Amino acid sequence: MTLKQLEAFYWAATCASFAVAASRLNISVSSLSKRISELEVSLGAELFNRTGRAASPTAAGQQLVPHARDLISHAGRFLALAKSNSALEGRCRFGAGELTGLTWLPRMVEKLQQAHPLLLVEPSVGVGQAIEERLADGDLDFALIAGPSTRTSISSQIIGQAEFIWVSRPDLPASADLSKLQPENLVETVLISLPATAGTVRILDDWLADQNVSPGRLLPCENWGAIAGLIVQGLGVGFLPKA
Repeated sequence: MTLKQLEAFYWAATCASFAVAASRLNISVSSLSKRISELEVSLGAELFNRTGRAASPTAAGQQLVPHARDLISHAGRFLALAKSNSALEGRCRFGAGELTGLTWLPRMVEKLQQAHPLLLVEPSVGVGQAIEERLADGDLDFALIAGPSTRTSISSQIIGQAEFIWVSRPDLPASADLSKLQPENLVETVLISLPATAGTVRILDDWLADQNVSPGRLLPCENWGAIAGLIVQGLGVGFLPKA
């Protein structure tokens, strides 16, 4: 069993197709298939069902995916330590939510380019779920989104947190008691927020479910700037980062 075989298995099992996995590893589909077949012979078990139009992991293959991910991650850290004095190079594709894109993403890219001038950085900004799906399909190397992923093929790690507060236009009658807003008050409130597919909204939805309440009406929008504008216009209450 080799690291290349493990990588071939992992990306084939987590990407949308063998073609995407092969592209992720910069090899041909035939080379990818050969590495997987060699791994299956080494393990004495079939890792993919190949009877349909597209190969899918067997039960044994699905069980091995998180273990393969951990082994590849450990190997990556080993190589990083071994090359700690060398600059990174190659192509780095990552995704981020719009809030990150509006705030510290530019500084992060600048620091990456200064530290690793040979590294080709390709950031993508979008709604959390769309970014997460691209990560699961193998189109991205990592992602910065709100909340942990529930996908078994994705390893999540908390790197920070942001405080959110309720906001509205100051001259609205409801604004006087906004600091004392209670869950039951949301029943008669228009809530302006990102779509349900955004990570921050999924966290908010979990809180609303725990409180057993629902806003009187939802006004979703995919753009933070537009959301702020709708709130300033007095069309409802928002849930925004305090900063």
